[in-house]
Amino acid sequence: MPLNINFMKLFSRYHLLLIVLILMLACKSKKTNLSGEDPVEVGDFIDFFPDVKLPFMVADSNLLKKENDSLLISYKVFSQFVPDSVTTKIFGKNGRPKIYPMGKAGGTETYLFAKALSGNKRVAMLVCFDKKDQFIAAMPLLSLDQSANTQQTGTVDSRFTITRAVIRKNPDGRISDGSEVFVLNSAAQTFMLIMTDALDDKATELINPIDTASRKQKFTADYGSGKMNLVSIRDGRKSDRLSFFIHFEKDQGECTGELKGEAIIKSASVAEMVNRSSTPSFTDLGPIGASTGAMFTSLTVIVTSSLVVATPSVTEKVT
Repeated sequence: MPLNINFMKLFSRYHLLLIVLILMLACKSKKTNLSGEDPVEVGDFIDFFPDVKLPFMVADSNLLKKENDSLLISYKVFSQFVPDSVTTKIFGKNGRPKIYPMGKAGGTETYLFAKALSGNKRVAMLVCFDKKDQFIAAMPLLSLDQSANTQQTGTVDSRFTITRAVIRKNPDGRISDGSEVFVLNSAAQTFMLIMTDALDDKATELINPIDTASRKQKFTADYGSGKMNLVSIRDGRKSDRLSFFIHFEKDQGECTGELKGEAIIKSASVAEMVNRSSTPSFTDLGPIGASTGAMFTSLTVIVTSSLVVATPSVTEKVT
């Protein structure tokens, strides 16, 4: 009987200890709430960011995802550890962005990835702290633009080299890409730009490949509406021929078409195309513009083409 009593006492004691341990673990695993105005410890602030493995990449699509407000870091808390000058440079003097944690990676320093949102401006920020949890530097890793023709990424690799890259689809179908590479300079408390691969900017003026050709025949001139819509007619290789170049863009370069070739003059007002090269991008494109009168009904199957110079206008016939 005394043995049973001692066993029950021992069981009760360990049972109570187990409950205390479970409660302690539950309290420890509970995330600190950083959405309020009260000061917090820098350790709690850094621990709020989940661990991620390098390389870590942020794409522009990541900035469009809706965030869980339970993970919100108030601007008051964020500015406890990150100077106001950092957000002011990105969002302006009165900018008070909402901050959400994306991840953290540690080495000699601790790198924090944060999403910052204010109005229509969305930025992935990179914030760095030293071993003593003191702020070193910060920079925008990716700033979302408003163009549907670009894709952006921001990456930190396993050696903590930071790359901001952009890929752009140009109106003529070409792909341009550019990048900037940074590293942290702890002594100078800044991120240094160490390499630039500039984005190939496309000229805003259209280049006419037959611009310098002679204009002796009737109707040889340039016709068009705007800088990027053009019907250009020049003298051909022979007296009975004309050279022409046609280029148009609409919807800010989303829709483009181009036609270049040579035509035989059939009458005082009609010339029939004999040689042509084209780089169409869409079908059923509609009129180029009122000043040219040109119409492309299809750019997929071309049988014959004629250049009517009385207006002048261009019509492509299809089957």
